[in-house]
Amino acid sequence: MGKVTGFKELERQDRSYAPVGERVKHYKEFVIPLPEPEIRSQSSRCMDCGIPYCHNGCPVNNLIPDWNDLVYEGNWRSALDTLHSTNNFPEFTGRICPAPCEAACTLNITDSPVTIKSIECAIIDRGWEEGWIEPKISLRKTGKKVAVVGSGPAGLACSQQLARVGHSVTLYERNARLGGLLRYGIPDFKMEKHLIDRRLSQMLAEGVTFKSNTEVGITISVEDMLNDYDAIVMTGGSEFPRDMDVPGRDLDGIHFAMQFLTQQNRRLADEQILANQSISANGKNVVVIGGGDTGSDCVGTSIRQGAKSVTQLEVMPKPPKMEDKTLTWPNWPLKLRTSTSHLEGADRDWSVATKAFYGDGGSVKGLELVRNEWEAGADGKISMVEIPNSKFKLDADLVLLAMGFVHPRHTGMIEESGVDLDDRGNVKAGIEDYKTSRKNIFAAGDMRRGQSLVVWAISEGRKAARSVDNYLMGSSTLPD
Repeated sequence: MGKVTGFKELERQDRSYAPVGERVKHYKEFVIPLPEPEIRSQSSRCMDCGIPYCHNGCPVNNLIPDWNDLVYEGNWRSALDTLHSTNNFPEFTGRICPAPCEAACTLNITDSPVTIKSIECAIIDRGWEEGWIEPKISLRKTGKKVAVVGSGPAGLACSQQLARVGHSVTLYERNARLGGLLRYGIPDFKMEKHLIDRRLSQMLAEGVTFKSNTEVGITISVEDMLNDYDAIVMTGGSEFPRDMDVPGRDLDGIHFAMQFLTQQNRRLADEQILANQSISANGKNVVVIGGGDTGSDCVGTSIRQGAKSVTQLEVMPKPPKMEDKTLTWPNWPLKLRTSTSHLEGADRDWSVATKAFYGDGGSVKGLELVRNEWEAGADGKISMVEIPNSKFKLDADLVLLAMGFVHPRHTGMIEESGVDLDDRGNVKAGIEDYKTSRKNIFAAGDMRRGQSLVVWAISEGRKAARSVDNYLMGSSTLPD
């Protein structure tokens, strides 16, 4: 490393944020990047630790110590090339990845990991600003045609990799615009959509053909595609949301989180929303059920829409403020995580279960809740036990269900293709070759592995591309 004592001499410093009162008035990104001298100083904190556990913590196996050292030395162009060697879209992960690499950093043992995510974002943003990022157009064509279905991060990564080795790639998307979850699920205040459009322009120049407003299995049959293409890669998301079966669930004003988040993104993109289907938090008491990232996104969006109050509920116990390093490091720890949206004015409550919804005139007005605790049974399994006499009520004019996703939608492409499913309802495909039970059909991303991170989707898209290339050509020069 260029400065082996950097971690001893410098404290961790990370990006800051625009003030709450300012940022909740708009939907634009509000992260304030570190200036270049500070980024280079922070890069010097990457120690010569011998075994870089950050590599394993990162699903795309980013060469983190390498590009940290290059940034410290001021070799930004080489840092960009190194970063791109494992990750097609660092501007996405540098904004919305929860950074498992930082959890795995050796310096995280002392709660001061290298600011890997911020450095990654600085490298890629610098690359775009300097004009260093250009299309990588294959000099030869293989004559093979591949259809990629689903334009989320897995589909984008898979398509780009396949095009760069000379295959003719067509990327299908059932929505009007490409990007999948990145486009319609991630709020603009976390990642603005011009970042996607910029990459789509690059991919278009590299030879990828885009077909939006086309749902495979509905507007075009799988069998017809198998006749037209040498391979199909399924890269749709895990879109079937987890629901709750309690009295009052059918009241108006109770929606799945993605219905709410997608609508707001469509508004900002000037896409049409029918007035009688509009969901708004303006002036309402909002309750978000589910304590994960999607729930947090609902919190931030509700506040920006002008909610009267926002409360986020979680059925699990409140996590510890700090993890036990001796038990968890370098693995992803269970600990209390407070997002920028939480800091904007939400109440949070844990170990709370919903017993029923109640309403007036067909619309939800509140929730009947109960407190619970988690106990280990004789078999060692942890189960939820209701605490006696702990029932209480909470007012709500809008309830958003953000409890995760069960599996991909089966209607359409999956059912028509006849591919085997695993015991969780995901498309069953190999972890090494990404092949499904149907010849010439592959699967990657959330559709295969279940609900996961954007960085995992990029990783699987890249690996599936290599498998497809190897299948079609007998070998592949694409990286693992």
